[in-house]
Amino acid sequence: MRIIALFGPTGVGKTAVAVALAGLLRARGEDPVAVSADALQVYAGLETLTGVASASERTQLEHRLVSFLPLDATFSAGQYSQLAHAEIDGLLEAGRRPIVVGGTGLYLRAALCELDLRPPPPEGVRERWLSALELEGAPALHAVLSRRAPWAAEGIDPNDRQRLVRALELLDLGELEPPEGPSQLWSEELRHPTLLAGLTMEREALYEAIDRRVEAMLAAGAAEEVRRAHAAGASETARKALGFDELLSGDEERMKRRTRNYAKRQLTWMRKLAGVRTIDATGRDPAAIAREILDSGAL
Repeated sequence: MRIIALFGPTGVGKTAVAVALAGLLRARGEDPVAVSADALQVYAGLETLTGVASASERTQLEHRLVSFLPLDATFSAGQYSQLAHAEIDGLLEAGRRPIVVGGTGLYLRAALCELDLRPPPPEGVRERWLSALELEGAPALHAVLSRRAPWAAEGIDPNDRQRLVRALELLDLGELEPPEGPSQLWSEELRHPTLLAGLTMEREALYEAIDRRVEAMLAAGAAEEVRRAHAAGASETARKALGFDELLSGDEERMKRRTRNYAKRQLTWMRKLAGVRTIDATGRDPAAIAREILDSGAL
């Protein structure tokens, strides 16, 4: 049995397509389960901000690896990888179809592949670069990385705060070295046979969808959710959720801009994925997209 994996930018409609896929698979006698590949949907208490599937959607398709961590917990891709592998392997052994759904590229690869993921850095190393990030901004850190490890800076967007900090802390620890051979992130080696679908959308339509998504989150109480999480002592990793800082400061427009920039990076990541079948979702019904995915490869 092949895994189905759905990747794409924020706002493209991955969850709706997954739910539609589940309906088609059940009509064929299958029992599908969604496994989230999102770095922030793991937190209980940030469901609105991170776009966790609604209660209605979760009655139509069971979602795993969402809303299971307390807000003050830290979390890493290495921890996620172990959990995702256990979920996927268990589903396959039970004869149930895993649908891996998410927009965090590293987590998608961590779910589908065997990656050599480094442990979190010792206390104090990351804090140094986080302080520099707040004082100087991401482009300044990118310039530092370009001087120290130009080969690493080439693959990181100057505004990708998380990856810049991670690269610089690994440099400090002596653990960031020029790659030898193809990167694990873009290899074709997978743990199980997988049909990987990448959802795209015309830029203007995607930006409009992102703006509508942000406005819907605000209407559903995302700002209040963020304030509660802040008061509850949300961890450093929980605070990386798109819009967390912006909603704390009341800057909704900056949240929209940051989300659009993140969507660009997601599309860049998707173009590098080996074996991905890209599907244009512009103006299309999720059910039609789901049918195209099922028709695009033998399952």
